Formats: sequence, structure tokens, C-alpha cells
Amino acid sequence: MSTKIMIVEDEPALQATLSYNLEREGYQVEVVGDGVIALEMAQKLQPDLILMDVMLPGLDGLEVTRILRQKLNAPIIMLTARDDEIDRVLGLEIGADDYLTKPFSMRELLARVKAQLRRVRLIREEVQAAESPSEKLLTFGNLSLNLTRREASLHEEVIALKPKEYDLLHYLMEHRGQVLSREQILEKVWNWDFSGGSRTVDVHMRWLREKIEPDPTTPRRIITVRGAGYRFEG
Repeated sequence: MSTKIMIVEDEPALQATLSYNLEREGYQVEVVGDGVIALEMAQKLQPDLILMDVMLPGLDGLEVTRILRQKLNAPIIMLTARDDEIDRVLGLEIGADDYLTKPFSMRELLARVKAQLRRVRLIREEVQAAESPSEKLLTFGNLSLNLTRREASLHEEVIALKPKEYDLLHYLMEHRGQVLSREQILEKVWNWDFSGGSRTVDVHMRWLREKIEPDPTTPRRIITVRGAGYRFEG
């Protein structure tokens, strides 16, 4: 879904210029030329960002911003023809996120828009990360790896795995569906720090199958690919 930007501006020429340039950037644009209507439309549209002119018919942009800030979290960039520090400070105090004085370059406005949208996205990602479980899981069917605890579980029951068995299962699950040669597995799981050659891989595969396969003699998860290596099917 494209990002929605609401333009609150009563000057037709600037409305057209802003709309054209924002739509070229891929944004969905809605234009409103009156402060009272802007209040209604903002609550209906729930835009991702608002460009707010200060001088508007109905209600001025400062009052509209003050009211909207109590209802919406979308960033608001104020646009004004007045270069007065008091106006800028007042706009920021009542909840505006940024301020541009007319005339401004379209390049600068687009940069400000992108910066505000990026800031909001990063905040949302941080909130989601804080709310989501801190443990990282890798799961296929009833088999799951807890990457944080370095635990494997089958049917929600923890399986007792040796460190190399865990590392091997982790590597297989990360490369599900890929044929992995014994040499690849030795390099990635053992880092060539082993004795016994490629036979080590076969032995650990047998041990894993005994722990995760319903019938180790007819494996359905860890498949032997003759002459090539092994493939994990999940």
C-alpha cells in the first residue's frame, strides 16, 4: 500500500505543484484547501504525513495542527509565507514536526518528507521489536530451533542434542531444500577442525535422524542424495 500524504493548501498553483511532484515519487496524494474540511478528511483518511499551510480559510493551519495532534500521530510539516521565528516556534510547540518557509525548493521539501517518513518507520520498527519476543526461532512443522537458547524441540518437547548436533541441524534447517555436500558441511559446521574425515558427517547425520525422524531407517527430514550429500526437507 502506497504512503498517503495529505496536502492542506488553498493556493491552486502550489496545490498542483506539490501534488505532481509527490505523485511522481509514488505517494498517494489528497488535497484539501480549507482548515475545517482538513480536520474531517485527516481523521477519515488517516494519512501517513500532512503538509499544512498556516494561512487557510475556515481555520488556520496552527489551529488545525493543534487539534489534529490530539487525534493523529502522523508527522506534520508546516508551510508558511511568513518568516517569523515566533510562528515557527509556535508551530513546533503545538505539535508540528518540521517547518518550511515559502518559497522553498521542491527538492528540499521532498527531502524533508522522506526524512519524516523514515523517522516514523524507524520508531515503529523499534516498538515492534520491543513488543516481539526476544527469542529467535527457526521452525519447520513440529521441529523447531530456539536460536537464542540453542535448543531444539520436537512436538514442543526439548531434544537433547550435543553441540555439534545442534550446529549441524541449524545449518541444515537454514539451507532447507538445498543439496549440501559433506565437504560443505565439514567446512561450515566443523570449520575443518575434526578428525575422521567425511565419515564424521555421516555419523552425526545418523545420530540426528535417531532424534528427529519418526522412522530413522526411512528418513523424511534428512534425505541422503547419492553421490552428492544431504538435503533437509523440513
